[in-house]
Amino acid sequence: MKTINFSRVDKAKFFRTLNKRVNKYFKENNLKKTGNWKLYTKAILMFAMFLVPFILILTVSMPQWVMILLVVVTGIGMAGVGMNVMHDANHESFSKRKWVNKLMGSSIYILAGNVYNWKVQHNVLHHTFTNIQDHDEDLDAGRIMRFSKHAKWLKIHKIQKYYSIFLYGLLTINWAITTDVKQMHRYLKRKLSYGKFPNPATEWTKLVISKVIYYSLWIILPIAVLDIAWWKVLIGFFVMHYTAGMILSLIFQLAHIVPKTETPAPDKNGNLEHTWAVHQLYTTSNFAPSNWLINFYTGGLNYQVEHHIFPNISHIHYRKVAKIVKETALEFNLPYNEYETTRKAIIEHFRHLGVLGKNPELA
Repeated sequence: MKTINFSRVDKAKFFRTLNKRVNKYFKENNLKKTGNWKLYTKAILMFAMFLVPFILILTVSMPQWVMILLVVVTGIGMAGVGMNVMHDANHESFSKRKWVNKLMGSSIYILAGNVYNWKVQHNVLHHTFTNIQDHDEDLDAGRIMRFSKHAKWLKIHKIQKYYSIFLYGLLTINWAITTDVKQMHRYLKRKLSYGKFPNPATEWTKLVISKVIYYSLWIILPIAVLDIAWWKVLIGFFVMHYTAGMILSLIFQLAHIVPKTETPAPDKNGNLEHTWAVHQLYTTSNFAPSNWLINFYTGGLNYQVEHHIFPNISHIHYRKVAKIVKETALEFNLPYNEYETTRKAIIEHFRHLGVLGKNPELA
């Protein structure tokens, strides 16, 4: 795989200026860049939304239609834990204490994921090579989806804007079944890591044990406890994952696969036009910045511009940091991509899928 080189020339000193202003904000307001009581309170709420419905299903007699509703709530809570707790913790911004970040980051195991895989795929590949084909794996959904103009076009892509919504819900269930195994094999073979390279045998052992515990908790236990057919438990398991997968997929797509963002390609020597920080401005977009509920539930992932430039700052600070980033970007005549509402961002995303689905030779 070709080495990517970001430009080291920032003639206008954009990032130096921005970083100085953001640091000044935290210093003047006597704030830590990690989470605080607001984040910890929200974490309790998200875990409750995720686990309480599941406990009720296991312990309280109820009609099956109520069970399905509670399974949907569990899926909403599952996505909520991922966005608000696991995400910040594995960026080491949940707490100033490393052991707390490690503990909360480990919540990914009850979300069907794996810490090592996630940190490599998200922290290393996605945050470093944002929207670069064949480097940012968030652009790789197999041959069935085309998220970049640099990806190979197939006839089926003509209708991808219609079938994509059905595939989005499969995100986390793919984690549970196949993705983790494939990623671990690929990442360990390439010797990728976020920090010190781990012991492969240890990582494979963690993966196997965590999957056994995961399936025991979410499938074997309900089959043993509930007086319903095993296939109904599997349907509930699928509904939970489909709900979470749909939410997570849409949130991430609205940040990068929209008309306002670019998918830059390096030149033949692997060089990119912009510095890493400026690259984030061109490849990332915010949505619904004024919507309190969206910001609260998505863990600030509607402020993706700020998150990509400052991934080690907790999301609870993004709303204030966004004012500084936006003013600085405009001052330096750089893009600051955002959509005023979630609805507008969703419409533009699927419209963009339609554009990417057209035969590039005829475009």
